[in-house]
Parts: sequence; structure tokens; C-alpha cells
Amino acid sequence: MSTNQPDTKSPWNSITGPNLGYVMEMYELYQESPELIDPEFAELFKQYGPPAEQPAVQTGDATGATASAAVEPNRFEKVLAAVHLAEAIRAHGHLASDIYPLKDQPRDTERLEISKYGLTEADLKDVPVSLILENAPAEVKNGLDAINYLKSLYTDKIAYEFAHVIQLQERSWIQSKIEAGDMKPKLDADKKKQVLDLLTRVEGFEKFVHRTFVGQKRFSIEGVDSLVVLMDELVRMSESAGTENIMIGMAHRGRLNVLTHILHKPYEMMFAGFAHVGDEAFLPEDGSLEITKGWFGDVKYHMGATHSSKAGTKIKLAYNPSHLEVVSPIVTGQTRAAQEMADKSGLASQDPNKAYSILVHGDAAFPGQGIVTETLNFSRIKGYQTGGSIHIIANNLIGFTTEQHDSRSTHYSSDPAKGFEVPVLHVNADDPEAVLAVARLAFEYREKFGKDILIDLIGYRRYGHNEMDEPLVTNPMMYHGVHQHDSVRELYGKQLANESVLSEDEVKKLDTDVQKMMQEAYDKVKENKSDDHPKVEMPETVLNGFPEIETGVARDVLEKMNHELLSWPQDFSAFGKLARILKRREEPFKGKGKIDWAHAETLAFGAILQEGNPIRLTGQDAQRGTFAHRHLVLHDEKNGNELVPLHHISDSKASFVVYNSPLSEASILGFEYGYNVENDKALVIWEAQYGDFANMAQVMFDQFISSGRAKWGQKSGLVMLLPHGYEGQGPEHSSARLERHLQMAGENNWTVANLSSAANYFHILRRQAKMLGEEAIRPLIIVSPKSLLRHPLVGAEVDQLAEGKFETIIEQPGMGQDEKKVKRLLFASGKMAIDLAERVKDGKGYEWAHIVRVEQLYPFPAEKIKAIVDRYPNAKELAWVQEEPQNMGSWTFADPYLRELADGKEVKYYGRMKRQSPAEGDGEAHKVEQARIIDEALAKSK
Repeated sequence: MSTNQPDTKSPWNSITGPNLGYVMEMYELYQESPELIDPEFAELFKQYGPPAEQPAVQTGDATGATASAAVEPNRFEKVLAAVHLAEAIRAHGHLASDIYPLKDQPRDTERLEISKYGLTEADLKDVPVSLILENAPAEVKNGLDAINYLKSLYTDKIAYEFAHVIQLQERSWIQSKIEAGDMKPKLDADKKKQVLDLLTRVEGFEKFVHRTFVGQKRFSIEGVDSLVVLMDELVRMSESAGTENIMIGMAHRGRLNVLTHILHKPYEMMFAGFAHVGDEAFLPEDGSLEITKGWFGDVKYHMGATHSSKAGTKIKLAYNPSHLEVVSPIVTGQTRAAQEMADKSGLASQDPNKAYSILVHGDAAFPGQGIVTETLNFSRIKGYQTGGSIHIIANNLIGFTTEQHDSRSTHYSSDPAKGFEVPVLHVNADDPEAVLAVARLAFEYREKFGKDILIDLIGYRRYGHNEMDEPLVTNPMMYHGVHQHDSVRELYGKQLANESVLSEDEVKKLDTDVQKMMQEAYDKVKENKSDDHPKVEMPETVLNGFPEIETGVARDVLEKMNHELLSWPQDFSAFGKLARILKRREEPFKGKGKIDWAHAETLAFGAILQEGNPIRLTGQDAQRGTFAHRHLVLHDEKNGNELVPLHHISDSKASFVVYNSPLSEASILGFEYGYNVENDKALVIWEAQYGDFANMAQVMFDQFISSGRAKWGQKSGLVMLLPHGYEGQGPEHSSARLERHLQMAGENNWTVANLSSAANYFHILRRQAKMLGEEAIRPLIIVSPKSLLRHPLVGAEVDQLAEGKFETIIEQPGMGQDEKKVKRLLFASGKMAIDLAERVKDGKGYEWAHIVRVEQLYPFPAEKIKAIVDRYPNAKELAWVQEEPQNMGSWTFADPYLRELADGKEVKYYGRMKRQSPAEGDGEAHKVEQARIIDEALAKSK
């Protein structure tokens, strides 16, 4: 059919609104360069002509009148320009929006000017509404009305960025919510009063503390007060939806107000903290509030709590130090644990509707802290996704004293999220009704699409970084504006008075009543004041350390499990070379060979699952193992199907998962810590690809894993495997920086082990699992091996797994037989202990020496070592032997212990001298130096 003879059955007849605009754009491109468009489109244009030539489509308005959606050919360019203008409003309206309370940012309206598109108002009036807007409200009569309507939606107190979202369904859903008017809901009088009441309490709390506790830091919420309104609305929606857990992560700004008004921590407890009075007397008697405390404590604006609402929803605010954003992956880990059921064999089952995260960020920290991007990156990865987090930037437009132009290279602080297809909603924090609207949209989006969404709550900061700072010193222009600006409570109170929802006197009375209520609460605190300051004591179970635990597993149980692990389905084709290697694991049960490190690990995992503890193991290449030793997930070489043998053992009572993690350390380790904190019965293991990779996660070790119990009473049994060993691979693939973990060791805060035995690895994992959920539990750092993974001196006999327990020290077999001849006691751990063992073999010729492998470095097994020292009365020398430089490794940690045990004997060190770098860069130089250490350590004294 000729393009001059339009077909009444044309496909264009059924296309309207933005979709028709898109077709028109394609036709314009078709006329210029037909080869650039989809061939199917080109064929349709060839057959049916342009959409502008189709018969009129009659559309009815509210009065019953009809309007033609047809476009005359000579009007085509004007219509196309109108469509482009409409799309520009949708895409760029955020730049012209009224989202800055201080009105101190320019509004870019250039892209929205009709003249820029060669249009006049008269031109727009001639454009059918249906080409610009679907389901237009009755008052929208023509194209000009449609454009103005879109501007009213996209340039008001809420701004939207969602064009970067790839999925059309998501974009269409957000657009339909906006253009249907859902983002401008009509609140009834009662809801408006509730909002004002909450804002009055939020501001009233800050005013009372500011006046009563002059100069005390609180990191006030003032300027983004409506954050509490936003979070309160999310809680209400969550309760209605039956959400079991809301996990909140945030920095210190606004935390006290969130604790008070979202977690419902009583005013008395809050004021007691400022007055340095014990707050236990004010804890609600109904059990609705749970607070844990450590014996060493932390400042009030780092503390968390758990509130159980009457609707059955638990709201948990995570404890968090001043490293701000580092809590985000921890909270997502807690959320994943709260979503999972792990009490059955196989994969843990997950219900994302059971729990979700609210992550409150700082505007300078969101683009400035890389861990934010790390956390966004794993938000849709199988092993880490939680069905979407709701992110909120509490945007003060300043970081400490640093303004935006010195803080980031992006237009908005929220921009990094766009790379992960996260929709962004910017909202003016001075408009609480707009804030409610974005809260509802965010909650609904997360429920519908299971993805992250970000609310950029734009306000200001009324005071300095803390209440002792004077911001006019560094930011005078901003703070002159702040000082002249009414608070959101004042603004909203005036609005409700103008709307006759409340009178001006009633608005003032609200504030007076709140201040009176807070004074009454503080009076109770003063009545309770005493000179005695209750102190939380370190629990005896922590002080005493781990008890002796039998961890052996009956031989017949191990043998049956081992057979099941190697019995793969007939239709599964394992990689031939790997299959042969794994099948060798049958031999130790036939009296041939030994159980190597990975084999012992797998058997330990199986036994732990049979006792009912779920296991979660993650890390870069954790399924295979960095050194191709583990192979917990097998791949069919013909079709790529996966098989997890541990899912198919008898009597398993819990789930097992092993995930290859993204190339992140800090966020992934934080996630696993959070998972274990929430599910304290799960054996959660993080493995660094190489031990030194843990450097990138140092903040997690420093701020949470090593000290969370003492600061916040937060228990963890997390296991960290840090491959370590000097094999001539250079400085970055040798050291797990053992010295750092030992330097932080104190108060039995964790266990640090450098093992030389696969059997001991089996037993320490079993011991850790048996202690999960107990008061004595603590994290476990294992300096795991590399070259020792398959070393025959490390391998275990089956009976060593079937019997016994974890040994904190192991005496070198064949040595120290004649107690009177021993002159030197050598102490070593890990690979160095095996290097020494290789040299001395059965001990012949070394009757003058004895070697003790210190398997557990912390808590240091001083009593057991003392017993050995006492056995050798003629020993003149205690020597520590290590592969690391003298200022690294375990020497500086062990030295004072050895001197205390020496009883006059000489204490010596054999190892590398003090160095800047942990290891030689040349393999041959390494061999020479390693040989020197062993030669000197085993050189007989004259």
C-alpha cells in the first residue's frame, strides 16, 4: 500500500500518548536515515505511512465533548516538539524543582522553556492532550494544559530521576504514579495534626536538650526534622504490610531523635544519658524496648536499640561508630539473616517481605565513602540481595565544614546510585506532606520490584557539625540564611493555621505541652540521680574463655558422610581431573594417605550441619577456593549444572550456602558480621582471597568485630579465614598482617589461631560451632595456610578427627624425649612450624632442642606453655621463630608472655629483621632468608 493511502487498519490507531510520541520520533528518523531504525518499524512506515496521517481518534473529555487526536501533516513538527518538551519535563524537571528549603541553589528551567522547542502557547493549545499525557485529569483540556500539568508535577517540592532505570515496567510504573497525581495526596485533618504533633516533639526534644544540657554534643536533627516523619510513615506502612523486622542503619546525626521517636526510647532514658545517670530504672516494663550494653561503653549517639511495636513489627537501630557509612553492609547482612529460614538441608529459603533495611546516609558521605558503592553493588547479587533497601540521604548540604563544591564531583550527592539503576526521589525537607508521599512511593516500589530506591531528603543543618561548633566561622553565607529560616514545625504550623486545621493558639499550645512533658520527664531523672554510677561488668563467661569441648565425630559417621559426599548422581559429569582428585578422599578411610586441609574442612562442615547449625561461607572464589583446594560446588562439564555435595548428606538439619563474593572486602565482611549478629546460631565464615586483602576491611575489624562486645554488648561468632604464609610470592601475597589482630586482642575479644594441622582445623571449626549462641562466644580469626593445604605433615589421620579436641599447642613428634638434654625450646606457629618440622624430621640429631607449635596465639596458652617449660629444667633458652619481620607477625605479642614464663632463662628471637615491607619481592631472596632463619634456630648452642 502506498504511503499516500493510509490504511484504516493501521497499527498506529491503537497507539496514544508518549508511545505515539515515540513512534513519531522513529518516523522522523526513518525519513532521514531509515537504516538506523528497527527493520520492522521501517516496514510498517513503508506500508502504513506516518502516524500523523491516520484517521482522527475521538477522545471524550469530562463534558462529553470530543477532541481529535489526529495530527495534520503540516503540524507534525510542532507535535513532535511538544512531545520532546514533555519528555524533557519528565527527564530534567528535577533541575528546576523547588527542592532546596534555603532557596540558595539556582533552578535550571532552560530545558523546560517552550520557546526552546520553537513553540508558542497557541501551538501547544492545538496539540491533542493524548499525545502528551495518558489518563489526563478532567481539568487538562489541551496540550498547553498538559505541559503545565506536567511542570506542576515534576518541578514542585519533589523531583524525580528514573530515566536511568533500564526496565520499562519500572519506569512506566513510577511515571504513572506521578502523573496520576498520587504524589500529591490529600491528607485529612487528623493526619495533618499527627504530622504537626510529631514535628513538635522532634523539635521540642532538640530544643529542650539544647537548653538544658548546654554544650553537650547531640548531633541534632534540626534542618532535616522531617526525617522522623518519613521514617514514621515507613514504619506505619510496614506494620500494615505485616513486616516482621525493619533494620535501620544511620550515622550519629539525628540518631538520638530517631531513638526517641521511632524506637520509642523514653525521654527519661534519653535525659539520663545527658545527666550521666543510670537509665535502667526508666526502661519500659512491657518489654517493648531492648537495649544491650558493653562493659566499656560508647557515646550515646552511637548506640542502638530494638523496639517491638504492638503490631508485631520489630524496629532495630544498629549500633554504629563514627565511621558513618560502614554500618550499611552490616545492616543489610542483618536483614538477609532475618529473611532466611536456615533450619533445613540445602539452600536457606528467603522471604524478602519479612524484613528490609532503611539506610540513612550523610550527603557528604554518600558519594565520598566507597563502601556505599560496594553495598549498592551487591544489592542484586544472589548471595547478598535483600529485596531492596530504602536509602535516605539526610541532606544537610554540608559535610562538617565542607560545602558541596569541595565535597563531590557530581551534581547531586545521590548520583552514585544512578549507576546501579536506583530510582532517586529528591524532596524538600520543609514540606512534610511531600515527604510522606515519597515514603509511600519508596515503600510500594520496594515491595513491587524488590529493588533499592533512594530518597534524597534535602534540608540544612541548623547548628554546626556538633553543638560546640560555630559554623559562621567557615560557612557564613549559608548560616546567615539558616538563622533567618523558620523551622519546618513553624512553617507547617502556619500552614495548618491558614488552612483552619488548627488555630495559632493551638499550634503554640502543642509546643508548650511538649516542653512541659519533657520537663516532667527530666524532673524524674533528677529525682533518681545518685553518686553511684552503675557499671556493666565484663561477663564471667567471657573472662574465663572457652571451656574444654569434645569435638570428635565417630569414625563410622565420618565414613558414611565421606561416601555420600563422593556419591554423585549418575547424570552428573564432573570435570575428569577434579573427579579423580576428589575420589582420593576415600583412601584415608582405607588406611591410605591422610585427610588434607580442605577434606577436613568439608567433614567438619558436614558434622556441624548434622548438629543443626546452618553454615554460610563467602569470599572471593570461596566455592573453589583461591588455591583450587576446596571444591564445595561442583560443575557439570557438559551442561554447567551445579552440585553441592553437602546438600545431600544424611541427617543434615540446617542449610549450607557458599557464595563467591564480589571483589569487595569491607562491605562483604561487614555483611557477614551483620548476618551473624542477627543469626547467632549460624556458622558464618568469610575468607579473604589472600590474608592481606583483609587490609581493605580493616575498619570492620577495628570498629565492630574486635570491640563490638565491649562497646555495645553485641555478640558475634564470625569466622575469618586469612590465607598467610611466606612462599616467595612477594609482599602482598604473604602476610595476613597477623600483628594487627594480635595488637587488638584483649579481654578475650576474639580467638586468633595460626594452625599447622588439618585435624586442629577440623576441631577448631567444630568448637566454634558448638559455642554459637553462648555467652562465651567470640569471633575467630584463622591464619589459614596456602602451601600447607596439601602438605603431608599437615594432613590428619581419620582417628584424629574421630577423637579429641582442639589443641592450643602441639609438641613436635619425636623431639624433647630426653628432658635433661633439652637446652633450647623453640616456639613457632603455622608454616614456620612445618618448615622446622621438615628440617628436624624424626628429631634425630636434635636431642638438645624441642619444638612447640603454638596453634592458638590468642588467648595465649600460657599455662600449657609453662607446664612444658617446667618439664625441661636444663633449658637455657626460650626462642620464638617466625617467618615475618621482627616488627610484624606474632613476636612482639608473644615476647612479654615468654619473658614472664622464662624464669630467668634467655628469651630470643629468630626471624627476619625489622622491615618496612612484609616480605621479599624476589623468590630466590626469600629462600635464602628462610633457610637462614631455620639454620640459626636449629644451630646447636656452643
